[in-house]
Amino acid sequence: MSTASLPDRRAAVDAYNFDDVHPHVRFGTASDRYAGWLGQIYPRAQYADRVSSRSRRLGGQSFTERRVPIASVHDYFEHFQVLEIDFTFYRPLLEDDGTPGSTHRTLSAYAEHAPADASFLLKAPQMIFARSVRRNGEFVPNPTFLDASRYLETFHAPALDLLGDRLDGILFQQEYQPVADSPSPAENVDQLDAFFGALPNAPQAHVELRAEHLLRGPYFDWLADRGLGHVFSHWKWLPPLRRQWALTGERLTAANGQVVARLLTPRDMSYADAYTMAHPFEAPVPELSETQQAHDMVLDATALAYRAQANGALLNVIANNRAWGNAPDLNRAIAHRILDEVETRA
Repeated sequence: MSTASLPDRRAAVDAYNFDDVHPHVRFGTASDRYAGWLGQIYPRAQYADRVSSRSRRLGGQSFTERRVPIASVHDYFEHFQVLEIDFTFYRPLLEDDGTPGSTHRTLSAYAEHAPADASFLLKAPQMIFARSVRRNGEFVPNPTFLDASRYLETFHAPALDLLGDRLDGILFQQEYQPVADSPSPAENVDQLDAFFGALPNAPQAHVELRAEHLLRGPYFDWLADRGLGHVFSHWKWLPPLRRQWALTGERLTAANGQVVARLLTPRDMSYADAYTMAHPFEAPVPELSETQQAHDMVLDATALAYRAQANGALLNVIANNRAWGNAPDLNRAIAHRILDEVETRA
């Protein structure tokens, strides 16, 4: 346990320094280059004149996204212990002909600027783990779904080459599937088992299924047998984290003793609505952060921290701007709630 006093630990949290909150918890965020975090995570004097902008249309509206340079990842790790990289979800690292693509170049820049002791969680490409993909405005079956050879060649091997032991885990996120369009829970396990059986055991794989009807006992038995982690995801159509814990049979399944909690969007709220409310990600948004659901999310994340402690595991709390308005402040709220519990148990 920490030797720092509780007031000193709270002061560090208020400065967005999460190194010393709890020995079984690491704090991080989903993506990192938000100019809305200037003066909070990134020194304003160092980066204010190095901000780039790009336009984005979402839900019929236009937004300006402002980003600090990749070199800021060094400052990121002055505050956080882990970073989830999600741009790898959209394209593999190597093209079909084996040449490095734009995603490879971006991740290479992260590898260059991140500290030697940094820890990354990478999202696997959707072209490998999505059952269906959008083509010409329609969803069609994905021809490369669960193609283990393609995954290993275009993503897994080059990711290890770039990050080495800084690659702490890979997140396999699957899209929401209506019951009528998905396999049965047993068929789903059989399909996934053939894929993961062809992969190396390291880095640790964590699986995020977004269809509640597939989250049944046999699925979690399979995760435990394979040593794969269940991603506790706070997301639109998934049950609350506390309910997910019950569905797992109250167990943590990753072979390396880590667990990932991704706090993404309010439940029952679309990506577009959450993004619109949270943008430009500079501060908590009361309509997101001061709801009963947000309060429960903080409590559930805290409960997971103590479940991790009881199991000798390490919880990675990955906060997203869309869940709160500002991801660092969401982490601050959880950290203070954990410290409240530390004080109560002292």
